[in-house]
Amino acid sequence: MVAVGLVLAATGCGKMGPGQTSGAVEHSLVGAQAPSFDLTGYSGGAKKVALADGAGKVMVVDFWATWCEPCKDSFPHHQALAEKYAGQVVVVGISIDDEPGEIAEFAKKHGAKFPIGWDEGQVVSGTYSPPTMPTAYIIDKSGIVRYVHAGFRKGDEAQIDAHVAELTK
Repeated sequence: MVAVGLVLAATGCGKMGPGQTSGAVEHSLVGAQAPSFDLTGYSGGAKKVALADGAGKVMVVDFWATWCEPCKDSFPHHQALAEKYAGQVVVVGISIDDEPGEIAEFAKKHGAKFPIGWDEGQVVSGTYSPPTMPTAYIIDKSGIVRYVHAGFRKGDEAQIDAHVAELTK
């Protein structure tokens, strides 16, 4: 919970362990049912942001923070993904910031119109255990986590798109 945020802040957003790069990573949730969440919405027109929002659809759950530089690059891609697969894919962002004050402004500045919730106290991120910021969990139509994409660099869009395309078939 708070420890997750401290570890991420200490290692820096977008930085991985030795020998790791951004991209699909091994994670304990791959192949497991995605943990449920129901958060207050802070952007994207949603009053609530919940796992149930993606029922029967592919879902991208992106953990991010306003202090995260790679998150600025990931947001336009996630918005394009939501538009490209409208009706088939649900994209939601979950902010792990300590305070919600800058969430809506960050989302607007970086082109995100998809729903964004605030993980107050980092309870949800504690169940998902994102290894860095941002981390996107790509969940199939049955609610199973199929891919975890840690970090974000230019060029990562192709891998994320390929995983989403595979799951929408």
